[in-house]
Amino acid sequence: MSDQPPVPDRKPLSPAAQRALAEAEARRQAAAAEAGSEARAKELQGPKGPEPTRYGDWERKGIASDF
Repeated sequence: MSDQPPVPDRKPLSPAAQRALAEAEARRQAAAAEAGSEARAKELQGPKGPEPTRYGDWERKGIASDF
């Protein structure tokens, strides 16, 4: 045991810092809720199979071109 009182680990946060942390947490929760509720819409008349633009190529009517 020590004769000295325990030292707090951190300095107390200023009111502005506490507000900033609360706002950041609210933004994180809103982003998580938005991402969770958003289901990807099914693509209509899109390409069959993997996306042809994944390698930077564009395909129209069977003709592929890369830019």
